[in-house]
Amino acid sequence: MIQRILEQLPAISQVLNDRKVRHLVPTWQDVEVLEAMNNTLSPLAEFTDALSGELYVSISSVKPVLHLFKTSVLAVQEDDAEFTKSIKSNILKYLQEKYSDPQTQDLLDMATTLDPRFKMNYISEEKKATVKARLTDEMTGITLAMPNASPAPPMKKGRKTLGSFFKAAQGNDDKSSSLEQAVSTELEAYLLTCNIDSEDDPLIWWRQNSNVYPRLSVLVKKYLCIPATSSPSERLFSTGGNIVTCHRASLKPEHVDRLVFLARNL
Repeated sequence: MIQRILEQLPAISQVLNDRKVRHLVPTWQDVEVLEAMNNTLSPLAEFTDALSGELYVSISSVKPVLHLFKTSVLAVQEDDAEFTKSIKSNILKYLQEKYSDPQTQDLLDMATTLDPRFKMNYISEEKKATVKARLTDEMTGITLAMPNASPAPPMKKGRKTLGSFFKAAQGNDDKSSSLEQAVSTELEAYLLTCNIDSEDDPLIWWRQNSNVYPRLSVLVKKYLCIPATSSPSERLFSTGGNIVTCHRASLKPEHVDRLVFLARNL
């Protein structure tokens, strides 16, 4: 709205002058306020549009975007007017409060780390160990939940020796140790690889490397499918509203589900 007013300002002023309502013509102070708001809010509108998509990964970009806002886009400059400084500081304050919930921060940390474009670049040093520990726990749980290989054929029963009891106990310890080592090796190998370009699709990278990082690739499906905003769900409700109208009010719920699915996926 502000952009359109600034674009059409000469025409608006001309029309108001011709109609002898000059008191409504924007003053230079009004124009300065509009320009300050436009310069501050325009980048935010572009970021909002990008984060509201549903055909690509967006949740992992929230922390990098917030960091970019704080260090660049909304950073207060020396030549900024007081009004501009106030806008920037209030927006940053609102964003910090919005994403201050510990559970939200944990989710964003996990999603960002699992994105090969960012990994731990935007995780604070004091939280890196916690994120690694949580990833390790979830990777271990995934391994334990995986179906085991086909069991070996039963061997002929014989009398157990005393040494067989120690061998069984040692075998359990070895399995636990090898699992921890495999999980740790997979995680460290992933974190040590070079980050891909920020324009690349992380899902394509994971598809190509799922065999190299089998446990992490399962976690990727869990976290990177989450949308960064509520826009996709709002679009879905709008689709439902376009289907269920006053002329089609007798549709059964299961038919509505199918029609919405077809409308969003064809």
